[in-house]
Amino acid sequence: MATDASRPATMPAHTITLATPEAPRRGHLPLGEAAGTADRIEVTSRSVERGGAPAFPITGEIHYSRLPRERWDDVLAHAKAGGLTSVATYVLWQAHEPRAGDFRWDGNLDLRAFVQLAGEHGLDVVVRMGPWAHGEARHGGFPDWLLALPVTPRTDDPGYLDLVRRLYGEIVAQLRGLTHAEGGPIIAAQMDNELYDQPEHLATLRRLAEEAGLAVPLWTATGWGGAQVPDTLLPVYSAYVDGFWEDEQTDWPSFAPVHFHYSTVRDDLTVGADLREALDGVSVAEGAVTLKDDSAVPFATCELGGGMHVAYHRRPLVTERDVAALAHAKIGSGSVWQGYYMYSGGTQRIGAAGTQQESHATGYPNDVPTRTYDFHAPLGEHGQVRLHHHLLRRQHLWLHTDGAALAAMTSTVGGDDALRWAVRADASRGYVFATTYQPARRPLPAVDDVQFAVTLAGDTVTLPTAPVTLPAGVHVAWPVNLPLARHTLRSATAQVLTRLTLDDGDELVVLTATDGVPVELVVAGPAAVTGPATVTTHGGHTVVRLTADPSDTTIVDLDGTRLLILDEATANRAYVLDVLGRERLILADQPVTASAGHLVIHPTEPEAHLAILPAPADLEVDGGEIGLQGADATGWARVTVTSAAGRVPLATPGPLEADAPSPTRGGPMDRLSAPTDFSGAASVDVAIPAGAVAGADRALLRVEWTGDVGRALRAGEVVSDHFWHGRAWDIDVTDGEDVTLELLPWSDATGVWVDPSMRPVPDGVSVRSLAIHRIGRVTLTATEASR
Repeated sequence: MATDASRPATMPAHTITLATPEAPRRGHLPLGEAAGTADRIEVTSRSVERGGAPAFPITGEIHYSRLPRERWDDVLAHAKAGGLTSVATYVLWQAHEPRAGDFRWDGNLDLRAFVQLAGEHGLDVVVRMGPWAHGEARHGGFPDWLLALPVTPRTDDPGYLDLVRRLYGEIVAQLRGLTHAEGGPIIAAQMDNELYDQPEHLATLRRLAEEAGLAVPLWTATGWGGAQVPDTLLPVYSAYVDGFWEDEQTDWPSFAPVHFHYSTVRDDLTVGADLREALDGVSVAEGAVTLKDDSAVPFATCELGGGMHVAYHRRPLVTERDVAALAHAKIGSGSVWQGYYMYSGGTQRIGAAGTQQESHATGYPNDVPTRTYDFHAPLGEHGQVRLHHHLLRRQHLWLHTDGAALAAMTSTVGGDDALRWAVRADASRGYVFATTYQPARRPLPAVDDVQFAVTLAGDTVTLPTAPVTLPAGVHVAWPVNLPLARHTLRSATAQVLTRLTLDDGDELVVLTATDGVPVELVVAGPAAVTGPATVTTHGGHTVVRLTADPSDTTIVDLDGTRLLILDEATANRAYVLDVLGRERLILADQPVTASAGHLVIHPTEPEAHLAILPAPADLEVDGGEIGLQGADATGWARVTVTSAAGRVPLATPGPLEADAPSPTRGGPMDRLSAPTDFSGAASVDVAIPAGAVAGADRALLRVEWTGDVGRALRAGEVVSDHFWHGRAWDIDVTDGEDVTLELLPWSDATGVWVDPSMRPVPDGVSVRSLAIHRIGRVTLTATEASR
């Protein structure tokens, strides 16, 4: 029988009374689509709307021209499985018009084919049209021939505009029939990038694109750095954990801690500040006003750091959990559009003038690798699936489930020296955000006695009913008044992951417990509850506390709703995919995607373990072997798949001798330059055994090493390079061709900055291990009888 629990003796430390949000402004922005447009996209002062309801776009940057065309499909499938709703991509002018008037749209430059393929995966597209892109590209993506002309780029110089008009005409010709109003996936176009003091020029660029025939609902421009954005464009923002563009004396950039607080400040004055000052001569004082009226436009982002690139002089080590915590902080701060840069790494192009990365030789403050553009993104340069692909997917599944409601909510930011918190709410419901996360360089402690009293429309919800300790290094978003099928979840100390309808008509609501925080669920009013829990009453409401550890079988039953409470490790394996005849919840310890309704596993280990809910009746397998169990007591089908994936160790070379060239400096900020003299490098010939790659979908040579700079060559051509920064170096060897490694030694005296966790680095060069990592491809298909 339920019992009545006593109320807390004191008021919660965090007491928040929220006013009902005012209705958003409408019709004041030159954005959106005409009434009557199918699935109409509109922009209010609070959010982007689709079909008359708020939406919460989730965008990841993927550069088609920096990926082999044959890998587009897999990368887009992983993006979709990761919970993205759209992809953004630069159109790099230098790649498409290498010689004046000679446009190329073939091979992996086929923009139209990439956009169409994204649409086939159910992804919208944001086209970042330039003309200037940055993207760590040579001359910011400008072709060399442009800079030799007597025109002033990035201004309304008539000669420059004539060239832009031609470029935009070619781009728009590739995109005809693919815009949202035409039934295609293109929803937005970005004008230029990181242009700070030319609002008239940005407005001109939109006009030129429209004159070329492009009609999209959303026109954007990057708003950070105090940029002056015209009223005809939606400003979009950035946030990074660290920056390679800082000086080598900078331990942790001053901008970074800001992004682990909840804050309604959208701008970041330091992203790309070195380029702004060195190339554009523009500096912005701290405290500068970034927009005339922030409340006029929704809080949208396009460059939440999905990782971080490295430069020769400074090599950040942004972790996967750093990325997830930063993204969470932006949702709590009021973001209604999550955009990541990068979501998939790639490889820098080579053109007629050589490598196409930014460098001191092309007037930039930084030397970056000549080939790799891995960015330690959720999806790596060669398709590696990393932990933040899973950590971000947890947030994205939540946004898929409740993003429409969240986008309509306003954010109230609080916090003190003890705890950082925020509340996003509408008139009757919302989420309480709290965090104790900051990167390991400056970690935050655990916080005791965490409890909130949130008043909405005169009703106060106290959560949890008794104070708890929030462990160090976590971030939470606890629901308040979450509607269920026949009840209301008044509060929970677990986070919404997803919800779906089961075969019996009941809804399954999946919650994620936070390690170290007891799970308490409070159901409004009386409720019949079954499952591994104790049940009491508190203020007339039903209080449920778990008596079992969260897991994939920990289910609390209410009338019409089953609450599945997962632990964090299990939640990291959760996908929601439309496969095997319907939408299903998948738990997989290896990456999975959907393809034409089939479930595709991309194993990196010989065995993959999956649980599928609702359980399919039967499965067929291609590319591996399967052991399929029937549905267990909680409805899961447990599946084990074996394949030829896995690690093949290679012989490790003995002690290596190498001579480092003398360090040099260059560029407009006199920073350390990447060495170009490899005559003294240690050379390691790596023979790729045929058996190590045969039958693999992809094969990567993983080099665990320490040193300074490494490059991999085939027939004298550099196919990959690596500025050592603490992580392994992956080289694609799927084709089975041998490679030669040239490795320069580390010298502490040079002064290169690496993360403190990697110090001290021994002088010299050492290869700790070499191995082939085989990635498989296994497809599970519903049998005819099952379908």
